[in-house]
Amino acid sequence: MTKLTMEWPRLINDMRFGLEHYHDPRKSATRSDFRRDYDRLVFSSPFRRLQNKTQVFPLPGSIFVHNRLTHSLEVSCVGKSMADTIAIALRRRHGADSGCFDHLGDIVAAACLAHDLGNPPFGHSGERAIATFFSEGPGSALRSMLPEHLWTDLIHFEGNANALRVLTHRFNGRREGGFAMTYSTLASIVKYPHESSLAGKGKFGFFSSERATYVRVAEALGILRLSAEGEPLRYARHPLVYIVEAADDICYEVMDIEDAHKLKILSTEEVVAAFMGFFEQEEHSHMCRVMEAVDDPNEKIAYLRSCVVGRLVDKCAEAFIANEDSILDGTFEGSLLQAIPELQRNGYAHCNAISWDKIYRAPEVVDIELAGNRIISELMERLVGAVTHPELNYSRLLLSKFPQQYDVCAPTLYGKLQAVLDHISAMTDVYALDLYRKLNGMSLPAV
Repeated sequence: MTKLTMEWPRLINDMRFGLEHYHDPRKSATRSDFRRDYDRLVFSSPFRRLQNKTQVFPLPGSIFVHNRLTHSLEVSCVGKSMADTIAIALRRRHGADSGCFDHLGDIVAAACLAHDLGNPPFGHSGERAIATFFSEGPGSALRSMLPEHLWTDLIHFEGNANALRVLTHRFNGRREGGFAMTYSTLASIVKYPHESSLAGKGKFGFFSSERATYVRVAEALGILRLSAEGEPLRYARHPLVYIVEAADDICYEVMDIEDAHKLKILSTEEVVAAFMGFFEQEEHSHMCRVMEAVDDPNEKIAYLRSCVVGRLVDKCAEAFIANEDSILDGTFEGSLLQAIPELQRNGYAHCNAISWDKIYRAPEVVDIELAGNRIISELMERLVGAVTHPELNYSRLLLSKFPQQYDVCAPTLYGKLQAVLDHISAMTDVYALDLYRKLNGMSLPAV
């Protein structure tokens, strides 16, 4: 029996979601549609708002650390470098059929820019606050009013699934297709291509409202469906998802450690030892000589950080090429970082252990999680109360503050709740805090 496999010429498709009737594969332009995806994201409001959303550490005072926007830009750079390296090898391997690989770098660069667009304020604690509002907070009272497949969307709220909604949903006053991104770029951001009933650790790829959207994209690209008819929907990943995921993992792990060094949570000696662990012993003497040429500890760490990122990009590219067949037939398991050589794999695991032990439990990180949880839980309670009881005077006042693009008058309870999630997830940390203060009478307009 012939094994089913995905095909590169079909996987690379510049048809735009919602504008399929305009698609002309014969057209030529100085700027590809995939490059237009990238530019469209850079100039968008949701992307700009990332500058005021927490990555890990609280938004900076005198010391600048990463926010969601700088993180996304760096992920895009790393992802494009990795994709370009992979494209060179794939052109050699596939010869005459290699034309589609010219676009890998642009697709991955755009997908990396978009991968965090659906994340709410206050980092991953914001996601957890939304999910637990329904699973163990006041929102649990709504459980009996929703079918199971819609309820699991809420108790497993996921920024990745929300990113697909941000990019494709037709919000009030918007055009068909949302951002009208290319099919390949959309598929490349869906890290967990299954519905919420299969959410292992709270991870899934699309809400029930975007189920048909993902199916449409996946079928057009020839992405393999792994579930049988009648079972919860599950697909193989688009191959470029592995590159986007690896770039994201490299950046947050390495950059979080660099930020922790700048904030003096980690010592220079700790970080040097951790970063040196990615390299063979015979490379250490040269790297030490380079570091001795500068006195600034931050510059030493910046040099090592660039070395680590470069090495991981190369090793992940090699892992992708080595596993191309299993990636295309949907049998590859795990991530590219789990398939790199043992030395770099152990180096990454050591950095991850340091992060969990000393960074994610640092007082300033825990403080932002506590504050974010309280703020988002309070906003959820107030706004959900407003959309579920719009007849109340307080609700009418609060609903008047909703942006018009969010459908607070949706005909279903699920639609109303999604309007709340759309509004809250789009907020910046600063906006969420300001609204929280106003709703609690802590901030009033000047008289």
